[in-house]
Amino acid sequence: MDSWDEIRTAYQVARMGTVSGAAEVLGVHHATVIRHIDALEAQLGVKLFQRHARGYTATEAGADLLLVAQATDDQFTQLAGRIRGQGEGISGELLVTSLVGFSPLLTPVMARFQQDHPGLVVRFLTGDRLFRLEYGEAHVAIRAGAAPDQPDNVVQPFFVQNMTLAASRGYVERHGLPKDVDDFANHSFVGHENDNSRAPFNRWLVAHAPAARITYRTMDNQSMRDAILYGAGIGFVPVWEASLIDDLVEVLPAQPEWSVPLWLVTHVDLHRTPKVQAFLTYLKDAAKGWTC
Repeated sequence: MDSWDEIRTAYQVARMGTVSGAAEVLGVHHATVIRHIDALEAQLGVKLFQRHARGYTATEAGADLLLVAQATDDQFTQLAGRIRGQGEGISGELLVTSLVGFSPLLTPVMARFQQDHPGLVVRFLTGDRLFRLEYGEAHVAIRAGAAPDQPDNVVQPFFVQNMTLAASRGYVERHGLPKDVDDFANHSFVGHENDNSRAPFNRWLVAHAPAARITYRTMDNQSMRDAILYGAGIGFVPVWEASLIDDLVEVLPAQPEWSVPLWLVTHVDLHRTPKVQAFLTYLKDAAKGWTC
Protein backbone atom coordinates (compact mmCIF):
# COMPACT_ATOMS: atom_id res chain seq x y z
CA MET A 1 0.00 0.00 0.00
CA ASP A 2 1.42 3.41 -1.01
CA SER A 3 -1.08 5.59 0.86
CA TRP A 4 0.90 6.84 3.87
CA ASP A 5 -0.36 10.42 3.41
CA GLU A 6 -3.97 9.22 3.54
CA ILE A 7 -3.26 6.92 6.52
CA ARG A 8 -1.55 9.74 8.41
CA THR A 9 -4.51 11.99 7.67
CA ALA A 10 -6.92 9.33 8.97
CA TYR A 11 -4.85 8.99 12.14
CA GLN A 12 -5.03 12.74 12.82
CA VAL A 13 -8.80 12.77 12.19
CA ALA A 14 -9.18 9.96 14.75
CA ARG A 15 -6.91 11.76 17.24
CA MET A 16 -8.54 15.19 16.88
CA GLY A 17 -12.08 13.97 16.28
CA THR A 18 -12.81 16.56 13.59
CA VAL A 19 -11.74 17.37 10.04
CA SER A 20 -10.89 20.96 10.99
CA GLY A 21 -8.69 19.82 13.89
CA ALA A 22 -6.80 17.38 11.69
CA ALA A 23 -6.37 20.02 8.99
CA GLU A 24 -4.84 22.44 11.51
CA VAL A 25 -2.36 19.84 12.81
CA LEU A 26 -1.38 18.76 9.29
CA GLY A 27 -1.25 22.28 7.89
CA VAL A 28 -3.58 21.48 4.99
CA HIS A 29 -7.04 22.59 3.83
CA HIS A 30 -9.99 20.72 5.32
CA ALA A 31 -10.99 19.68 1.79
CA THR A 32 -7.68 17.80 1.51
CA VAL A 33 -8.47 15.89 4.69
CA ILE A 34 -11.90 14.85 3.38
CA ARG A 35 -10.38 13.82 0.04
CA HIS A 36 -7.75 11.66 1.78
CA ILE A 37 -10.36 9.92 3.94
CA ASP A 38 -12.65 9.24 0.96
CA ALA A 39 -9.73 7.89 -1.12
CA LEU A 40 -8.53 5.58 1.66
CA GLU A 41 -12.01 4.20 2.32
CA ALA A 42 -12.48 3.60 -1.40
CA GLN A 43 -9.13 1.81 -1.66
CA LEU A 44 -9.84 -0.42 1.35
CA GLY A 45 -13.52 -0.94 0.59
CA VAL A 46 -14.62 -0.22 4.17
CA LYS A 47 -15.86 2.71 6.21
CA LEU A 48 -13.15 3.92 8.59
CA PHE A 49 -15.28 6.56 10.34
CA GLN A 50 -18.80 7.22 11.47
CA ARG A 51 -19.73 10.81 10.62
CA HIS A 52 -21.89 12.66 13.15
CA ALA A 53 -22.70 16.21 14.18
CA ARG A 54 -19.77 16.46 16.61
CA GLY A 55 -17.16 15.05 14.24
CA TYR A 56 -15.71 11.68 13.24
CA THR A 57 -15.50 8.44 15.28
CA ALA A 58 -13.44 5.48 14.08
CA THR A 59 -15.28 2.27 13.17
CA GLU A 60 -13.90 -1.11 14.23
CA ALA A 61 -12.01 -1.40 10.92
CA GLY A 62 -10.75 2.14 11.33
CA ALA A 63 -9.51 1.46 14.85
CA ASP A 64 -7.48 -1.54 13.62
CA LEU A 65 -5.79 0.53 10.91
CA LEU A 66 -5.16 3.48 13.18
CA LEU A 67 -3.36 1.40 15.81
CA VAL A 68 -0.67 0.68 13.24
CA ALA A 69 -0.72 4.27 11.97
CA GLN A 70 -0.24 5.67 15.46
CA ALA A 71 2.77 3.47 16.21
CA THR A 72 4.37 4.34 12.87
CA ASP A 73 3.68 8.06 13.22
CA ASP A 74 5.10 8.09 16.76
CA GLN A 75 8.29 6.42 15.57
CA PHE A 76 8.77 8.82 12.67
CA THR A 77 8.07 11.86 14.89
CA GLN A 78 10.50 10.77 17.60
CA LEU A 79 13.17 10.02 15.00
CA ALA A 80 12.70 13.41 13.36
CA GLY A 81 12.88 15.16 16.73
CA ARG A 82 16.11 13.41 17.66
CA ILE A 83 17.66 14.23 14.30
CA ARG A 84 16.64 17.90 14.56
CA GLY A 85 18.12 18.18 18.02
CA GLN A 86 21.40 16.35 17.46
CA GLY A 87 23.04 18.61 14.93
CA GLU A 88 26.39 20.10 15.83
CA GLY A 89 26.27 23.59 17.28
CA ILE A 90 23.20 25.66 18.05
CA SER A 91 21.33 26.02 14.80
CA GLY A 92 18.16 24.97 13.06
CA GLU A 93 14.85 25.60 14.82
CA LEU A 94 14.18 26.23 18.50
CA LEU A 95 10.47 25.75 19.31
CA VAL A 96 9.36 27.34 22.57
CA THR A 97 5.77 27.36 23.81
CA SER A 98 4.03 29.27 26.60
CA LEU A 99 0.91 31.25 27.33
CA VAL A 100 0.95 34.56 25.44
CA GLY A 101 0.93 36.49 28.72
CA PHE A 102 4.56 35.53 29.33
CA SER A 103 5.72 37.09 26.06
CA PRO A 104 7.02 40.33 27.67
CA LEU A 105 9.32 38.23 29.86
CA LEU A 106 10.38 35.60 27.33
CA THR A 107 10.68 37.56 24.09
CA PRO A 108 13.70 39.70 25.11
CA VAL A 109 15.52 36.55 26.24
CA MET A 110 14.75 34.61 23.08
CA ALA A 111 15.68 37.58 20.88
CA ARG A 112 19.09 37.91 22.58
CA PHE A 113 19.63 34.15 22.37
CA GLN A 114 18.90 34.18 18.65
CA GLN A 115 21.24 37.14 18.14
CA ASP A 116 23.99 35.21 19.92
CA HIS A 117 23.36 32.23 17.61
CA PRO A 118 22.65 33.62 14.09
CA GLY A 119 22.14 30.13 12.65
CA LEU A 120 19.10 29.63 14.87
CA VAL A 121 15.45 30.21 13.95
CA VAL A 122 13.22 30.79 17.00
CA ARG A 123 9.58 29.74 16.79
CA PHE A 124 7.54 31.04 19.74
CA LEU A 125 4.24 29.15 19.92
CA THR A 126 1.59 30.76 22.12
CA GLY A 127 -2.01 30.05 22.93
CA ASP A 128 -4.12 27.85 25.17
CA ARG A 129 -3.50 24.65 23.17
CA LEU A 130 -1.16 22.24 24.95
CA PHE A 131 1.61 21.60 22.45
CA ARG A 132 2.75 17.99 22.74
CA LEU A 133 6.48 17.58 23.24
CA GLU A 134 6.30 13.85 22.54
CA TYR A 135 5.19 14.66 18.99
CA GLY A 136 8.01 17.14 18.44
CA GLU A 137 5.63 20.13 18.55
CA ALA A 138 8.01 22.04 20.86
CA HIS A 139 11.50 21.71 22.34
CA VAL A 140 10.83 23.72 25.52
CA ALA A 141 7.47 24.44 27.18
CA ILE A 142 6.83 26.94 29.99
CA ARG A 143 3.74 25.75 31.83
CA ALA A 144 1.83 27.16 34.78
CA GLY A 145 0.01 25.50 37.65
CA ALA A 146 0.49 21.97 38.95
CA ALA A 147 3.68 20.19 37.89
CA PRO A 148 3.16 18.36 34.56
CA ASP A 149 3.25 14.60 35.03
CA GLN A 150 3.79 13.14 31.55
CA PRO A 151 6.24 10.25 32.04
CA ASP A 152 8.54 11.06 29.08
CA ASN A 153 9.04 14.72 30.02
CA VAL A 154 11.75 16.32 32.15
CA VAL A 155 10.10 18.87 34.46
CA GLN A 156 12.09 21.55 36.33
CA PRO A 157 10.85 24.35 38.62
CA PHE A 158 11.28 27.67 36.83
CA PHE A 159 9.94 30.50 38.96
CA VAL A 160 6.91 31.47 41.02
CA GLN A 161 4.74 34.18 39.53
CA ASN A 162 3.39 36.33 42.34
CA MET A 163 0.20 38.29 41.76
CA THR A 164 -0.94 41.64 43.11
CA LEU A 165 -4.48 43.02 43.28
CA ALA A 166 -4.42 46.35 41.45
CA ALA A 167 -6.51 49.11 39.89
CA SER A 168 -5.78 51.93 37.47
CA ARG A 169 -5.27 55.45 38.81
CA GLY A 170 -8.38 56.50 36.90
CA TYR A 171 -10.47 53.88 38.69
CA VAL A 172 -9.10 54.96 42.08
CA GLU A 173 -9.87 58.63 41.32
CA ARG A 174 -13.48 57.74 40.49
CA HIS A 175 -14.20 55.11 43.14
CA GLY A 176 -11.43 55.15 45.72
CA LEU A 177 -9.90 51.99 47.18
CA PRO A 178 -11.77 49.31 49.14
CA LYS A 179 -11.21 49.68 52.88
CA ASP A 180 -11.03 45.91 53.31
CA VAL A 181 -12.45 42.70 51.83
CA ASP A 182 -15.86 43.49 53.30
CA ASP A 183 -15.91 46.65 51.17
CA PHE A 184 -15.58 44.63 47.94
CA ALA A 185 -19.37 44.82 47.54
CA ASN A 186 -18.95 48.53 46.74
CA HIS A 187 -16.42 48.04 43.95
CA SER A 188 -16.16 46.54 40.47
CA PHE A 189 -13.80 43.72 39.56
CA VAL A 190 -12.21 42.19 36.47
CA GLY A 191 -12.31 38.39 36.56
CA HIS A 192 -12.14 35.23 34.50
CA GLU A 193 -15.02 34.19 32.29
CA ASN A 194 -14.94 30.75 33.93
CA ASP A 195 -15.60 30.78 37.68
CA ASN A 196 -14.06 27.30 37.81
CA SER A 197 -10.68 28.53 36.53
CA ARG A 198 -7.93 26.69 38.42
CA ALA A 199 -5.69 29.75 38.78
CA PRO A 200 -5.36 30.36 42.54
CA PHE A 201 -5.92 34.12 42.29
CA ASN A 202 -9.10 33.57 40.28
CA ARG A 203 -10.39 31.11 42.88
CA TRP A 204 -9.64 33.67 45.61
CA LEU A 205 -11.53 36.41 43.77
CA VAL A 206 -14.58 34.18 43.25
CA ALA A 207 -14.54 33.33 46.96
CA HIS A 208 -14.21 36.93 48.21
CA ALA A 209 -15.92 39.23 45.68
CA PRO A 210 -19.71 39.11 45.15
CA ALA A 211 -20.45 37.54 41.77
CA ALA A 212 -22.54 40.56 40.78
CA ARG A 213 -19.51 42.83 41.34
CA ILE A 214 -17.30 40.94 38.86
CA THR A 215 -18.60 43.18 36.11
CA TYR A 216 -15.94 42.57 33.46
CA ARG A 217 -14.96 39.02 32.51
CA THR A 218 -12.49 37.71 29.97
CA MET A 219 -10.53 34.58 29.08
CA ASP A 220 -6.85 35.35 29.67
CA ASN A 221 -4.50 37.37 31.87
CA GLN A 222 -3.49 39.74 29.08
CA SER A 223 -7.09 40.78 28.45
CA MET A 224 -7.61 41.14 32.21
CA ARG A 225 -4.62 43.46 32.44
CA ASP A 226 -5.92 45.60 29.58
CA ALA A 227 -9.34 45.88 31.22
CA ILE A 228 -7.78 46.86 34.56
CA LEU A 229 -5.61 49.51 32.87
CA TYR A 230 -8.66 51.02 31.17
CA GLY A 231 -10.52 51.31 34.47
CA ALA A 232 -13.01 48.45 34.12
CA GLY A 233 -12.36 47.39 37.70
CA ILE A 234 -9.94 45.94 40.22
CA GLY A 235 -8.12 42.78 39.26
CA PHE A 236 -5.02 40.64 39.43
CA VAL A 237 -1.78 41.50 37.63
CA PRO A 238 1.57 39.70 37.85
CA VAL A 239 4.00 41.52 40.15
CA TRP A 240 6.64 41.69 37.42
CA GLU A 241 4.15 43.31 35.04
CA ALA A 242 2.77 45.74 37.62
CA SER A 243 6.33 46.94 38.32
CA LEU A 244 6.57 48.12 34.69
CA ILE A 245 3.27 50.05 34.62
CA ASP A 246 3.14 53.47 36.31
CA ASP A 247 -0.63 53.79 36.02
CA LEU A 248 -1.40 50.90 38.40
CA VAL A 249 -2.18 51.30 42.10
CA GLU A 250 -1.79 48.36 44.46
CA VAL A 251 -5.05 47.44 46.20
CA LEU A 252 -3.66 44.50 48.17
CA PRO A 253 -0.03 43.31 48.19
CA ALA A 254 0.95 39.90 46.84
CA GLN A 255 -0.14 36.99 49.00
CA PRO A 256 1.34 33.48 48.81
CA GLU A 257 -2.05 31.89 48.17
CA TRP A 258 -2.33 33.84 44.89
CA SER A 259 1.01 32.65 43.50
CA VAL A 260 1.33 30.49 40.38
CA PRO A 261 4.31 28.13 39.97
CA LEU A 262 5.85 27.89 36.50
CA TRP A 263 7.73 24.91 35.11
CA LEU A 264 10.26 24.26 32.36
CA VAL A 265 9.28 21.13 30.46
CA THR A 266 11.37 19.27 27.88
CA HIS A 267 11.10 15.84 26.32
CA VAL A 268 13.59 13.27 27.57
CA ASP A 269 14.83 12.58 24.00
CA LEU A 270 15.84 16.22 23.46
CA HIS A 271 16.60 17.42 26.98
CA ARG A 272 20.36 16.79 26.77
CA THR A 273 20.89 18.16 23.26
CA PRO A 274 23.29 21.15 23.06
CA LYS A 275 20.62 23.48 21.70
CA VAL A 276 18.07 22.80 24.43
CA GLN A 277 20.65 22.81 27.23
CA ALA A 278 22.13 26.10 26.02
CA PHE A 279 18.71 27.75 25.89
CA LEU A 280 17.65 26.45 29.32
CA THR A 281 20.85 27.79 30.89
CA TYR A 282 20.38 31.15 29.16
CA LEU A 283 16.74 31.40 30.23
CA LYS A 284 17.42 30.47 33.86
CA ASP A 285 20.19 33.06 34.08
CA ALA A 286 17.90 35.76 32.67
CA ALA A 287 15.08 34.83 35.07
CA LYS A 288 17.32 35.61 38.07
CA GLY A 289 16.81 39.30 37.32
CA TRP A 290 13.03 39.16 36.99
CA THR A 291 10.78 40.81 39.58
CA CYS A 292 8.40 37.96 40.27
